[in-house]
Formats: sequence, C-alpha cells, structure tokens
Amino acid sequence: VTGGSSGIGKCIAIECYKQGAFITLIARDENKLLQTKKEIEKYSVNDKQVVLCISVDVSKDYEQVENVLKQAQEKLGPVDMLVNCAGTSVTGKFEDIEVNSFERLMAVNYLGSVYPSRAVIATMKERRMGRIVFVSSQAGQLGLFGYTAYSPTKFALRGLAEALQMEVKPYNIYITVAYPPDTDTPGFAEESKTKPLETKLISETSSVCQAEQVARVIVKDAVQGNFNSSVGSDGYMLSILTSGMSPVTSIMEGLQQVVCMGIFRIVGLFYLGSFDSIVRRCMMQRENSESTDKTE
Repeated sequence: VTGGSSGIGKCIAIECYKQGAFITLIARDENKLLQTKKEIEKYSVNDKQVVLCISVDVSKDYEQVENVLKQAQEKLGPVDMLVNCAGTSVTGKFEDIEVNSFERLMAVNYLGSVYPSRAVIATMKERRMGRIVFVSSQAGQLGLFGYTAYSPTKFALRGLAEALQMEVKPYNIYITVAYPPDTDTPGFAEESKTKPLETKLISETSSVCQAEQVARVIVKDAVQGNFNSSVGSDGYMLSILTSGMSPVTSIMEGLQQVVCMGIFRIVGLFYLGSFDSIVRRCMMQRENSESTDKTE
C-alpha cells in the first residue's frame, strides 16, 4: 500500500490485515510508518502476519522504487495486490497556483502510481494473477472549481487503468479505479485550509465520508475484480455518468449503465447548474465587495 501511513491508505492496510494479508506499507515519513505499523498489528488474525515498512518517495526515482519492491517481495513473497494510494492536493484558482505545483502533483499523483505498478506487473503476469488499485477521486470524474492542478492528475489515472486493464486481463490480472468522495483524512483537513470559497460551497453539497467506510468498499471491489469502485449514491451516479468506454465486470453492470444514463444525465445537469450558480454568486459578491472598498 503506497501512501499507507495515513488516511485511506492506512485504512485499506488495516482492512486487508483483518483478512489475514501480509502488508507492505510505503510512504515517505518513517516515523509515521512505524506508528501506523503498531496500529495495524493490533488487528492481526494469526501469528504469522507481518507488516513491513518502507520509507521511499514513489514519485521520484523509478529504479529506487523497483529495488525496494523487489526487496519487499523477497521478504514477504510476490505482491498479490498493489494499492496505489500516495497522493497530494493543491487547491486554488488556476492563475494563483504556482506552476511547479502542477508538475509536483502530476509526479506524485500520477507517476507515483505508474512506478510501483511498473515494478510489480512483470511478476504478476508470470504468476497469472494479481490486483492493482488506483485511488483516484470524484475530482477525477468531474472537473471542479479550484482543482485545475489536482483533477487532471486523477483523470490521468483512469486513462492508465483502462489501457493497462486491456493489456493484463488475459493474464488474470484485474485493475480497479477507486473514486472516493471527500473523505475525513489528514490530507482533506489540510486541503480545506486553503480551499477557495467556491470550492468549499460546492464540496458542501455532499457529505464527508469516513476513511474506514471508503477502505472497505475499495478492498471489496478490488478483491472482486471490479474496474470501478465508488461510494454512496452520488458516487454510483457519477460512475455511470462517466462510464464511457470503461470495462464492465458483468453484463448486469453494463445494463445498469445503459438504463440509468439518461436520467442520471438530467440529474447531473441540475448539479452542474447549481455549481455554476455558486461560482457566479461568489464572483458577484467579490466584485460588490471590491467596489464598496473603492468607494470608501
């Protein structure tokens, strides 16, 4: 589990550990990793289980990522499931975001998933089995105000997942793309400190989920080999609306998409209209405030 020292990644690791898995946690902060290791070990179901911690930046040096994953597999055996959960966020108006933030987010959120996946895929193909999870976001299904740096990196994961799934499906390897909503994590709390007002108001149109709930859904979908993983009614609607040419797990899933697409598109248009209204209202309030300040 990359990004496994906190938030959704940590909860996914706990969920898998509860089911008897051996866990390798990968993150940058060694102290956080060790604290998380102790927390996860409380949920062991047998004496043989192991939690291995590796401190590395998965977005910088592919050879280093490849080497540490090779070492992990030598200690614990081949990777059955890789969960790419390392990620970060920057919010703000497009022209206010530093250019290097666009580069950094693409490195962490996209390449930080490419590198670990690239490092394990050959062994999975040899074994004719495996699961790879990419943790995207609802902001990877729908571009929203304030997310011009973040959303494209999460959209990119879907393109990677669709292409990779077509390559590895004959080898009995299944890809899952998870689209969690706003989730109560340290990262979300940090992001909320700098969110533009428009982004906050749009986010408030849906509730904040708990990381444990999101983790249970992701693990369940990954084990079942589902390509899409969504949480709640809003997540279900978005997954159908954005299904496009994405693979389906069953004929029933495909039929649900066909039947529900039209009505969900109507609902989605109402959402988009309300979001546009929020943005216009905030702009007018800001302009009125600025004109008042000038007259004073």
